[in-house]
Amino acid sequence: MPAGTFDGGAEQPRQEPLRTEFEFELPRGYVDESGTVHRRGAMRLATARDELVPLRDVRVRENPAYLSVVLLGRVITRLGSLPSVHDGTVENMFASDLAFLQDFYRQINAEGHTRAAVACPHCEESFEVELAGSRLGES
Repeated sequence: MPAGTFDGGAEQPRQEPLRTEFEFELPRGYVDESGTVHRRGAMRLATARDELVPLRDVRVRENPAYLSVVLLGRVITRLGSLPSVHDGTVENMFASDLAFLQDFYRQINAEGHTRAAVACPHCEESFEVELAGSRLGES
C-alpha cells in the first residue's frame, strides 16, 4: 500500500454522486412572446452566493417579496426551449407556477429531496408523492 493511504481493511461503500439538478413540470406553464407554452424545466441546487446576491438588488430592497423572483431566476437552469431563464422570465409567470417553483426550491434545498408527505382527503391515509417531473395534483 502506498505511503499516506489508509485502507481500513474493509471495502468502502460506493457513494452516489451528489445530485445538483432536478427536473420539474410547471402546473400551467410559462407563455413566451410568441405564445409558446414552456412547462418542463430544471432547477439546480442553490449556493450561498445565490441567496446573498439578490439581497443587494435594489428591487429586493424596495420590495422584499421580490427576493424569490430574483433567486429563482438564478437557479432555474432550463425551461422548455427558452435560450435562457432569468428574473424577467420568472416575473412573468402565472402565480400558481411561481408558488410551485417556490415550494420546489424549498424541497430540493432545505429537505434535499423532491418527495412530499401528503394525506388522502377521503381516507386520510398518509403517503409520499414525487414532485420532480410531475404537475401539481398528479401522482
